[in-house]
Amino acid sequence: MLTGKRVVFVEKGVVKVEDFQVKEPGPKEVLVKSISTLISSGTEGAFLMALPNTPQTFPQYPGYSNAGMIESVGSEVKWLSRGERVVSWANHASHALTVAEGLFKIPESLSFDEASFFALASISLQGIRRAEIELGDSVAIIGQGLVGQLALQLAKLSGATPLIAIDLVDGRLEISKKSGADFTINPKKQDLENEVRSVTEGRGANVVVEATGNPEAIPIAFKISSANGRVVLLGSPRGWSNINFYPEVHRKAILVIGAHNSMRPKFESYHGHWTEKDDVGLLLKLMSQGRLDVKRLIGNKVSYKEAPEVYRQAIGKGSLGIILDWTG
Repeated sequence: MLTGKRVVFVEKGVVKVEDFQVKEPGPKEVLVKSISTLISSGTEGAFLMALPNTPQTFPQYPGYSNAGMIESVGSEVKWLSRGERVVSWANHASHALTVAEGLFKIPESLSFDEASFFALASISLQGIRRAEIELGDSVAIIGQGLVGQLALQLAKLSGATPLIAIDLVDGRLEISKKSGADFTINPKKQDLENEVRSVTEGRGANVVVEATGNPEAIPIAFKISSANGRVVLLGSPRGWSNINFYPEVHRKAILVIGAHNSMRPKFESYHGHWTEKDDVGLLLKLMSQGRLDVKRLIGNKVSYKEAPEVYRQAIGKGSLGIILDWTG
């Protein structure tokens, strides 16, 4: 039996790479040899550090952004074959055994590294779709980590104007400018509420997307929203928020929208909703066409063997795209 390697959170704050036995695919399964997997430092960091609203049990096997090549297919899988390039929601591991229906083919022009962004792009698109952005809506996105950066580009494609990027790290805001932000604001250096009002003709943003997962950012999202605005909770909040609902939400008639990825249908649509399958297919096309640019979001690429040190350096430090290389 083949022995593979995988990343494991052994206990709170402890990351290792361990051996595991790779199984042969069942009738409806596919075995994929991983090439590139993308670390989601926000979510994975929260799980590693056992923050609120995470399982807080160990061991855990992190990751959900896997790009690789098919090694073998189950007897009932007729539409996929060995050697095809695919992405899946599999973990950080040298080999991924997954249900065939959950795989998506990578367009020829797209690299494995770029394709590995599909999962976070899909999560971001869920938030943008639920915001129901119309051409001319002013949109402010709080947090310019990977999810916020992807949401910014997708909001731009949806017709947002002006598009406002908000973050505490100037380097991230520089990337946001290149990705199409009309205005960037660093709340450490500028009065956030006044700056948002000044670029939205005094009204506040029609749509505010909270993409940090920091519960302290949610009251801020309400403050910079316009009357009758929409506030989308795209980042998963890791704790409690203190909010006076009368002045911040009720009086302004703000619509608060949850956007957890699990609430979108995977394969079968209901009431005309876009499915995860629809969105991933679309996003891979947009990336291959250069309309969704993820190259500038790649911060570092390292061997999977360096995973323990990479997590130690990345968690809580505002890192952008870190890719684990499984080819060595």
